Amino acid sequence: METLKLLVCDDEMGMRMGVARALRDFSVDIPDVDESVRFQVDLAETGEEALQKITADPPQILLLDLKLPGISGLDVLEELHEKDIETLTVMITAYASIETAVRATKQGAYDFLAKPFTPTELKNTVTKAAKHLMVARQARRLAQEKRQVRFQFISVLAHELKAPINAVEGYLNVVRDGTIGDNPEIMNQIISRCLDRIQGMRKMIGDLLDLTRIESGQKRREMERVDAGDMAERAIETFAPDAQARNIAIELHKTGDLALWADQGELEIILNNLVSNAVKYNKDHGRVDVALSRDGEFLTIAVQDTGVGMTRDEAAKLFNDFVRIKNSSTSGILGSGLGLSIVKKLAMLYEGKVKVESEPGEGSTFTVTLKDVAPQQAPAQVQAAEPQPAPDAQ
Repeated sequence: METLKLLVCDDEMGMRMGVARALRDFSVDIPDVDESVRFQVDLAETGEEALQKITADPPQILLLDLKLPGISGLDVLEELHEKDIETLTVMITAYASIETAVRATKQGAYDFLAKPFTPTELKNTVTKAAKHLMVARQARRLAQEKRQVRFQFISVLAHELKAPINAVEGYLNVVRDGTIGDNPEIMNQIISRCLDRIQGMRKMIGDLLDLTRIESGQKRREMERVDAGDMAERAIETFAPDAQARNIAIELHKTGDLALWADQGELEIILNNLVSNAVKYNKDHGRVDVALSRDGEFLTIAVQDTGVGMTRDEAAKLFNDFVRIKNSSTSGILGSGLGLSIVKKLAMLYEGKVKVESEPGEGSTFTVTLKDVAPQQAPAQVQAAEPQPAPDAQ
């Protein structure tokens, strides 16, 4: 429970003590921010005393009498406004005119409490002020977190794009300077490397677009009855040339009815990412097993490889945005670091989940479960988590 500091400035001792007594054991539940608050009450008899206390230790809430023996409540309010002190002020008075109310509001008064007031009226006003404070604080915190996440996201994106751009620029400078001569073999190697880098950047842009559409809920979904077994065969065919070039065997294992309500494009993204990673991070002469099965209304896709594997710490952060595992075994393997993050978000659209089991040097098994949900029950979008960019990724 959080404690809010509340200062009562009134020249009537009975009023000050009455407020302190009414709020002594009073607390407020604020469901909007999942928080409860209580109040630490301090007292001031004059405007001058109130200003001294506010300057030394600003309260979150100020109950300020309009008529005071020295400087008036409006004078206090104007000085707080000039000093830009963030204290929520509630004016308490029996003599407020429209002109006074307008003037006080312009100087930042939040609310008015007319004398005489009951303990219930006091508590209602204080409750309103506390809720306003806590919700505003939460909004500022979320805005700051959003700015920080955006900064991290852009920083990681810039870092990931800088490397391929620098590589292409370096190759082109070599060609321009004529240092390679007229050797066609070297020229072809340079062209191939440039094209590989450009293809990697194009995939990153495509992954970013997919990620943005999924998280914003703007991706149009066309739900139909799809055979996941057929989709798995197509994914394997797509990456068969890459596997054959490194003598990696791929085998598909299908059990039971594998049809489910799904968006064909989403299922294709999931299978392509899993099979692609299993080949890309595998060892030469390795093996990939793609297994599909059904358990009730859930379809399970498990892709096992005999690749480089990863540690438990590496696996724990694998499904975050821009995470790509970087070590001596993965150096030189290109990737956006977004593929598995997209797979996780798509699995959540199907009320499913994704997990990985892995051992360094022994390979990995990625398992995705998808719920077979009829179109009218299918969730329109996934509740997106704040991206958590990290320095490494798969």
